Amino acid sequence: MQVIDLATMPLRDMNATLQAQGAETNQRAWEIANPRGAHAIAVGLDAPIAVRVAGSTGYYCAGMNQQAEITVTGSAGPGVAENMMSGKVVIEGDASQYAGATGHGGLLVIRGNAASRCGISMKGIDIVVEGNVGHMSAFMAQSGRLVVCGDAGDALGDSLYEARLYVRGSVRSLGADCIEKEMRAEHLAELEELLSAAGSDAVAGDFRRYGSARQLYHFNIDNAY
Repeated sequence: MQVIDLATMPLRDMNATLQAQGAETNQRAWEIANPRGAHAIAVGLDAPIAVRVAGSTGYYCAGMNQQAEITVTGSAGPGVAENMMSGKVVIEGDASQYAGATGHGGLLVIRGNAASRCGISMKGIDIVVEGNVGHMSAFMAQSGRLVVCGDAGDALGDSLYEARLYVRGSVRSLGADCIEKEMRAEHLAELEELLSAAGSDAVAGDFRRYGSARQLYHFNIDNAY
């Protein structure tokens, strides 16, 4: 395993080192020591490498990730895995607001809780939160899946498009155009696959499904006044 100590290597040099790894690299395992809440750790990676961040991080950790598997042993600040394209990001603690924002693909796993706006404007990413999520989660979510093993705050799924939301606990309130939907066999199978990929022991049959009522897709003259 290659170890980068942020107590001695500048953050910019650390990111440049990881970003320089290509598909053929034989240095597949990395550890980042002493992150000390620094921002933008392990961003813009595009190689099939495994990166372990030994501690908590600040803003935008693992942003724009492609291919890499990134594990944070602590908690993460706002915008973790923002605009993620592929790969896997695991936060072993809690995540601050807008985790997984605008993500296009890959899997984001949060072992603890996620704050407000988790999955905002998600565009294909899968997010599994083993704890609770805050208000306005999945706001304007376009596609992908958000799985919440705990409870959801106010305005879940406000103005969402075609993303699928699964919640095991209570939902404080649903946002505009978000409704509860039937959980059919294909949804149970999909959810079981997501939970397995996330390493969660939650039971798919305990969840409820939410999605778009599709009432905001078209202009309504009554809404103009």
